[in-house]
Amino acid sequence: MHPLSYQPLERLRPPRPVNRSAFIVDHCRGRNVLDLGCYDETALVKREANEWLHSRIASVATSVIGVDNSSDLPPDGISTGPSSRIIRGDVTALGAVLPGDADPDVIVAGELIEHLTDPTAFLRQIKILFEGRRFIASTPNATQLSNVLLGIASRESNHRDHLQVFSYKTLTTLCSRTGFADWRLVPYHVQYTEMALRTGGLRRTLVHMSQALVTGAETAFPLLSAGFIIDVRRI
Repeated sequence: MHPLSYQPLERLRPPRPVNRSAFIVDHCRGRNVLDLGCYDETALVKREANEWLHSRIASVATSVIGVDNSSDLPPDGISTGPSSRIIRGDVTALGAVLPGDADPDVIVAGELIEHLTDPTAFLRQIKILFEGRRFIASTPNATQLSNVLLGIASRESNHRDHLQVFSYKTLTTLCSRTGFADWRLVPYHVQYTEMALRTGGLRRTLVHMSQALVTGAETAFPLLSAGFIIDVRRI
């Protein structure tokens, strides 16, 4: 990462946006993975459409241990594949949750940090517990195109469980204060997955067309992308 001056008019140079799921899955291939905050309320629908990130990671990784505090999970957790499972537990207290044989190469936190009361403490925990490993997190972008356009109409799109919303600069601050050294921010394209899965026919076609238009705008203006991937190549 290039150092920032935090001046309003300084030029920011993020790379071109990527497909979020494909990027994360590719870096989990053949690895032992710890997947944090991985249980999705729409997991069953997404799994059937091959859109559930945890399931996609499990299909290419050597092993996957997931951790999530969802009340939909049984106390003993669930098996999600031949070499993957999800444990019910608190991602902010991993030392008390993980089994003794957990030895991940890659730690994934997909769309998680925006749900946490103290994301700085969470990232510092990751740094302490998993020194030398790879850490990949993703989170929505405060300046994403949809919210810029909705703001013109006095509206905002945000999940009821989101406590934070990050921008390129605030994520830079967060990673710097955590003490990460070898890291980068990669924008990711919007995906209207849930909207497309819940509709059909002409409406689904319109959803896909809208996604294509937004994707084009994100490619031209990466700071308007749906979110950012924090890629810490070596914690």
